[in-house]
Amino acid sequence: MHLQIYCGIFMKHLVDTLRRCHHLPSSGYVTLLSCDDEQALYLHQQAQQVAIERFGHGIYVRGLIELTNVCRNDCLYCGIRRSNTELERYMLTSEQVLECCRQGYELGFRTFVLQGGELPRERAQWIANIVSLIRKRWQDCAITLSLGEWSRENYELFKKAGADRYLLRHETHNAEHYARLHPAEMSLDNRLQCLQWLKELGFQVGTGIMVGSPGQSLNNIVEDIEFIEQFQPEMIGLGPFVPQHATPLRDYPTGSAELTCRLYSIFRLMFPNALIPSTTALNSIDANGRIKGIMAGANVVMPNLSPATVRDSYTLYDGKATGNAEAAEGIAQLQAQLASIGYHIDWGRGDFNKCIMHNAQCSINAQCIMHNA
Repeated sequence: MHLQIYCGIFMKHLVDTLRRCHHLPSSGYVTLLSCDDEQALYLHQQAQQVAIERFGHGIYVRGLIELTNVCRNDCLYCGIRRSNTELERYMLTSEQVLECCRQGYELGFRTFVLQGGELPRERAQWIANIVSLIRKRWQDCAITLSLGEWSRENYELFKKAGADRYLLRHETHNAEHYARLHPAEMSLDNRLQCLQWLKELGFQVGTGIMVGSPGQSLNNIVEDIEFIEQFQPEMIGLGPFVPQHATPLRDYPTGSAELTCRLYSIFRLMFPNALIPSTTALNSIDANGRIKGIMAGANVVMPNLSPATVRDSYTLYDGKATGNAEAAEGIAQLQAQLASIGYHIDWGRGDFNKCIMHNAQCSINAQCIMHNA
C-alpha cells in the first residue's frame, strides 16, 4: 500500500513537472508510458485542462479528402502499398476534389486536408494545380497536404500554389525499427530531410508515429518523443498501428488505444499550443476512441469529405471507420458526440498560434527533481 501511494505521488510529480517545464528526462517518459491506467488518469486530466486553457471547449474540424490510393512505395504495413494487387486503384479528378471542397465549405469547413499515397514524381505539377484551384476559390481556407516524400523543389511548388500545412509522419526515429517497416529503397534520413525542407519553406509542419507498430519498444517511443521535442512541429499526428490483411505485417497485433492516448497527453503537456488530432485509426479500434483522445488533450478531428464511392478503397488498414461521425455527412452526430462531453465544433481555420507559445525552458532541472524524488 505504501509503495502504491509513493508511486501515485511520483506520477503526479512527473506530470506536474512536464506541465510546467514541457520536458522530462528519458526515464520520466518511460514511467508515464508504463504506469497503470489509474495512475495515468491524472496525466489525462492535466492534459485536457491544458487544452481547454489554450483552446476552450472548441474542437477544430478538418475536411479530409483522400485524393488517391495510388502509391509508388511498398511500405510493409500499409494497405495501399504498390504490391497490393487486391486493391482497385483510383485518383480523384480536379472536378471531384473541388466538389468535395464545395460541399465541405457549405457545411462550414475552413481547412481541407488532401491525403493520399505517394504518386509518381511527375505528378507533382498535377498536385500543385489542384492546390492552386482550391486556393483561388476558397481564399479564406487553409490547405493541408499529407502526400509523402518529395524533393525540396516539389515542396516549394506546393507552397507557392497555396498549401499552408504539411503532415509527414516520420513513423519511427530509430533506423533499425524504420527498416522493419519500410522497403530497402526508403530511408529514415530522407524522411527527416523532407521534414527539414518543409520547415525551411514555411509550412506549418506535422509529424508523428504509429503507436504499437511491429517491433516498437518503449525506448523507441521515447526516442520519438525526444525527436519531436527537438523538431518542434506545429501538428502532431498519432494513431495506433492497425494491421491490414494484404500486407506482410498482417499478423501483428493492433496497437494500444490507451498508449496512444497517453502520448496525446504527453505531447499536449510538452506542446500546449500544438494541433493534435484524435485520429480515425484510434476511433476504428475503440468505439469511444475519438472522445478518449479529446479527453486526453487532442483538439482536432478530421471528418471525411471524400466521395462515398472511393472511401472503401482507401484501405490503409482493416476495419477503418468511414461512416457516421467519421464522415462529413455525419456532422450532426459529431456535434452531438462532442456536446455529450461539453465540447463543440470550432469552425475556424485553426492555425497554429505562435503568439501564445510558452517558453519551453524551465529553471527547474527535471533530472535533478527525479533523482531526488
